[in-house]
Amino acid sequence: MDMKKLASVLIPDDDLLPVEEYEKIYPERERAPKAEVTRLAPSPTGFIHLGNLYSALADERSAHTTDGVFYLRIEDTDEKRKVEGAVESVIRSLNYFGLCFDEGAEIDSPLNKYGPYYQRRRAKIYRAFVKNLIEKGLAYPCFCTESELDSVRDEQTSQKKTTGYYGEYAKCRNLSEEKIYENLNAGKKFVIRLKSHGSIENKIAFRDAIKGEVTVTENDQDVVILKSDGIPTYHFAHAIDDHFMRTTLVIRGEEWLSSLPVHLELHKVLGFKPPRYAHTSSLMKMDGGTKRKLSKRKDPELSLDYYRKAGYFPTAVVKYLMTLLNSDFEEWSLKNPDKDYREFKFRIEKMSRSGALFDLDKLNDVSKTEISKLSAEECFDFLDNWVKEFGSEADKAHFKDKEYIIKVLELIMGIGGKKRRKDIERGEQGVRLIDYFFEDSFAPEYSYRYDAETVNTVLGEFIKTYDPADDNSAWFAKVKAIAPKVGFASETSEYKANPDAFKGNVSDVAEILRIAVAGTPNSPDLCTIMRILGKERSVSRLQAGMR
Repeated sequence: MDMKKLASVLIPDDDLLPVEEYEKIYPERERAPKAEVTRLAPSPTGFIHLGNLYSALADERSAHTTDGVFYLRIEDTDEKRKVEGAVESVIRSLNYFGLCFDEGAEIDSPLNKYGPYYQRRRAKIYRAFVKNLIEKGLAYPCFCTESELDSVRDEQTSQKKTTGYYGEYAKCRNLSEEKIYENLNAGKKFVIRLKSHGSIENKIAFRDAIKGEVTVTENDQDVVILKSDGIPTYHFAHAIDDHFMRTTLVIRGEEWLSSLPVHLELHKVLGFKPPRYAHTSSLMKMDGGTKRKLSKRKDPELSLDYYRKAGYFPTAVVKYLMTLLNSDFEEWSLKNPDKDYREFKFRIEKMSRSGALFDLDKLNDVSKTEISKLSAEECFDFLDNWVKEFGSEADKAHFKDKEYIIKVLELIMGIGGKKRRKDIERGEQGVRLIDYFFEDSFAPEYSYRYDAETVNTVLGEFIKTYDPADDNSAWFAKVKAIAPKVGFASETSEYKANPDAFKGNVSDVAEILRIAVAGTPNSPDLCTIMRILGKERSVSRLQAGMR
């Protein structure tokens, strides 16, 4: 059979370059010997989840801790799944968590020398290599219809054999030249399949960068490499792209281990050295005492939107994932609490070989710690960004007064004080904690523990003497002066010595004031709260708090 002629008929493009030319167009990158070139290669479906971030973080750290390159490639060979704006969504989501690409799709970078970074725009490259394989007798046209393939699958299933297109079931593998041209002249649709030379009798020993030594069965399936629309399958495209984008390390989920034999064979027939593969374990969670994979259907925390909408501090999410990626990161972080996590020497070999257990409570603890480290300016920027995207119109109006918000945050967070607040785990929670500093969101719970006469006397007496110029000492002295007028001890020691002689002590008087002004019996320093609110609003709240 004249394979060159057949290749020209099946791939009639007359503008394809000889395959050797692509080695010149996409030369080896100039990089240090141990510098890794990694990629995130999602389909443009618009949904990026925690598992993607987990893998992307491993990619980004592997590249950037070795002075390598982290790039974005879009695997859009399946046009039906494409969602408008999906690429921008991927970039935006990863940027939110501080992961930035060095080059790739929609990335403005001087390093963009290995594109196009969309697979559909690389069709001519793939077709050139398909044509080359046909010429070498390593690929062939398959005219089987979907119904014929279904029948083969049913037959294999009934006989309890491995399903697929191989051996005696590869009906078009050995078609005569006459039959091929007869089918083509009849206008039959066709795909191009790899003519596999593998055997399931043979085993391949492979070193996975995470799992170590792995043994897989050789591929014997004649997989489709070019679909009937002229676009390659993922398997074929990724082999060519990883080679010509000079990828050194492919990090992907362990579900791809079953495809490894196909990918190794494709690299072999194409004459490429395969990149190192690293197969990550699935993210797991405890559910009723048993461990299971995180699920899109069951677990809202799998979606990255969950963390953005709730206002998790981005660095906290990343640092928590780092504890799952490398077991020694947590110890390093405790020893170096003020260091940027990027200073940690990430190693792909230290990743877990079994499922990493995702614990939302532990993430909350990490987030509390990270938020507690923020300066007033940083805290404002973090909360302001959340408010701009997810806050109410009232929240947005409040955050226009940056100077006022900063004063509030300094108090609420304990910034500049001896003890920083460490119980705020999310931006949404932080925004709600300052609601009572604004009249339109002030919702007091007048949960006084004393009768109306006592409450009204305390509030009324304090209004008479309140001066916003008072420091904490003078302010508290006025509170103490009110205590005896309502049967309370002005000194805590006095109350403890003879509790039956008093209704309560001076701290109970302060609680009445706090409920009226802040709407709750628990708040930061009340004197400072009233100073921030100003005299007019403070007095107005004291008056409104009377029963």
